[in-house]
Amino acid sequence: MRDTLFEQVSRIGKALASPKRLELIDLLCQGEKTVEALAEGARCSVKLASAHLKALRQARLVEARREGKYAFYHLADAHVADVWIHLRALAEERLLELQTALRSMTASDKDVVGTDRSTLLRQASRGEVIVIDVRPVEEFEAGHLPRARSLPLTELRARLRELPKDKPIVAYCRGPYCLMSSEAVALLKKRGFRAAKLADGVAEWRAHGLPLET
Repeated sequence: MRDTLFEQVSRIGKALASPKRLELIDLLCQGEKTVEALAEGARCSVKLASAHLKALRQARLVEARREGKYAFYHLADAHVADVWIHLRALAEERLLELQTALRSMTASDKDVVGTDRSTLLRQASRGEVIVIDVRPVEEFEAGHLPRARSLPLTELRARLRELPKDKPIVAYCRGPYCLMSSEAVALLKKRGFRAAKLADGVAEWRAHGLPLET
């Protein structure tokens, strides 16, 4: 019986023991997606994405529904996102190689928001800072930080005039492993805005018990 118990729990570990499956889970933290969208986001073939999703389904970590000829995948439960966040936090704490890689992703500590989450929420509520979500629109609609504006990275350059230059701007995307917010901050600073990035995405925000909007 003990062997059976540990064997069943190990199914979760086996399902997570793949970089590409972790990336798929990270993408699904942003909301429901088709196989094709997941394959594009994870930079792999639809066939390979489908195989990884099958493994995640067998471990009851993701679920799927069909709509016409398309299959839409979503996380089986919010706890799956929590497991990913805690696993990532443990890796960042224990693995020097990961710490080095993360530091190389941010050109300067000045590019990262220095205030805590609760303070940022209060500042956004009072209109003291402008929070922009640079993810695709469908991810913004699935869930976003309070008071955030949808300004996808692909549209940012053409929509800069919508942003005030007399207030600091905070950009966020899919989380600490996403580079869209870094690219947004670089563009904004080049155009004379005061800008910084928030390492959090919606999954991290929710995991810390903070509200989201849809």
